[in-house]
Amino acid sequence: MKQTVAEIEGKIGPTWALVNKAGWDKPIPFLKTTPDFWKKVFDINYMGPLHMTPAVVSGMVQRGGGRVIFIASDAGRVGSSGEVVCSGTKGATIAFAKALAREVSRKNVTLNCIAPGPTNTPAMGAFVGTGEEGQKIRDAMVRSVPLGRIGEPSDYPGLVAFLASDDASFMTGQTISVSGGLTMHG
Repeated sequence: MKQTVAEIEGKIGPTWALVNKAGWDKPIPFLKTTPDFWKKVFDINYMGPLHMTPAVVSGMVQRGGGRVIFIASDAGRVGSSGEVVCSGTKGATIAFAKALAREVSRKNVTLNCIAPGPTNTPAMGAFVGTGEEGQKIRDAMVRSVPLGRIGEPSDYPGLVAFLASDDASFMTGQTISVSGGLTMHG
């Protein structure tokens, strides 16, 4: 991984911001999952960022600055039925970001997490299903969100840009929920 990052940086310059957005899941009650399923979710959701982060952050530390943004999930903060393994990996991602933020903050490298709530994506479609039953689930989700809708992919890029900017230079180790008020943490 480090060699690939070095090759890319040799062509386009040093990396200032890394966005770790790895994520995959399939809604299954935990007691129906298998070790192969656990491994797949763990490898994508946690091991991917775990491998990528040191390959980029080592250069940030040497240069004296950079930003790392993890796309976690509110499921990693509060749990989610049918997403037990994914919730665990996103919780681990949040803890990883906080711990590494403590280690590299003196080098002007910040690490923060964005924790989306339910979002209108193909994964959400697979989770709630189709037809009348899927619509009932979607409607119940919308009713539970104080802002009266589920998220859209367009709800997140502005926050990513902010966290990558100098405007967020005094923020590190934070997890910001973007859930329309579904999860409110103080």
